[in-house]
Amino acid sequence: MKRRPEGEAGLQLKGKAVAIRDFGELENRETVKEVTLHGGDLTASILTYGATVRRLQLGDRDLTLGFDNLRDYELHSPHMGATAGRCANRIANGCFSIGNDEFQLSVNEGGRHHLHGGHTGFAHRIWTIEEASEDSVLLSLVSPDGEEGYPGTVQITCRYTLTKDNTLRIEFSGSTDKPTLLNPAHHSYFNLGDHEDVTKHQIMIPARSYLPVSDELIPTGEIVDVAGTAYDFREMRQVQDEQDSRFDNNFCLRQFRLEKPELSAVVFEPETQIKMEVWSTEPGIQFYDGSSLNTPVPGFNGKNYGPRAGLCLEPQCWPDSPNHEEFACSTLQPTEHYLQITEYRFI
Repeated sequence: MKRRPEGEAGLQLKGKAVAIRDFGELENRETVKEVTLHGGDLTASILTYGATVRRLQLGDRDLTLGFDNLRDYELHSPHMGATAGRCANRIANGCFSIGNDEFQLSVNEGGRHHLHGGHTGFAHRIWTIEEASEDSVLLSLVSPDGEEGYPGTVQITCRYTLTKDNTLRIEFSGSTDKPTLLNPAHHSYFNLGDHEDVTKHQIMIPARSYLPVSDELIPTGEIVDVAGTAYDFREMRQVQDEQDSRFDNNFCLRQFRLEKPELSAVVFEPETQIKMEVWSTEPGIQFYDGSSLNTPVPGFNGKNYGPRAGLCLEPQCWPDSPNHEEFACSTLQPTEHYLQITEYRFI
């Protein structure tokens, strides 16, 4: 993949002056850039560290959680706004097989399981700015063969675009030279209101089934009908139910990836009247209600991010899919091209 030079503030990259600045240095002294995008009433700040949406605003209202300095992202961020990968979510015991070949990935969750691509997954790498304009940026990354235990060299791009109709559009495109896993996911924490938590937010997920998980959040292998359970979000309902249920599960939309995005979830905040629709090509969507969130440092405007300060809706393949034949799978062959389109539409 041809590398283009990363821009300084005001560099002409694609017809117009593009706002690019140095955001800070990581502990290893690598420089992280920030690109500011504008589209409709939306403004987004994108970091080259982790291909991260640092801040997303509708007018002057923050829609996502985040931090003001790089060190907090490096030391304290629970993948806040980042691109999780190679394989988002969990792989049990860090083990999987492709054909007759078995692979052992790094285990970075509780010393037992593989989460979000491992210690040096996509969220912890510096991506390269390939193109930038007032409303769009294209970032690229090369993940070498053997990184975190994954086979094959993967080349991936992430394009963020803000449209005139207040949509954040994300396009992941990738290829590999060996059979591997590729399942990136966007990991913003959303809060559309003025409260410290999202318990009063309303949500709809048009899924007829979900994946139950163990105490360690590993799928049990069952695919369970949502009817009559706390996981039935087919009609708009409040995030917090009478049983105070906690949610960190994959909702099964289909068994395959689509060519064009379809409606995957809706979130509505009654007081601000902001609605967010999630459209995606992906076969599943992970709904995490942020119930374990507890960052040790304040975020935007000095806010403390405690339990349920924000919620995540992460379109992706089903978690731990390489270990379950009946799950929508994340395997990518050298003859295939990976393409995911996910849109967060604000209405």
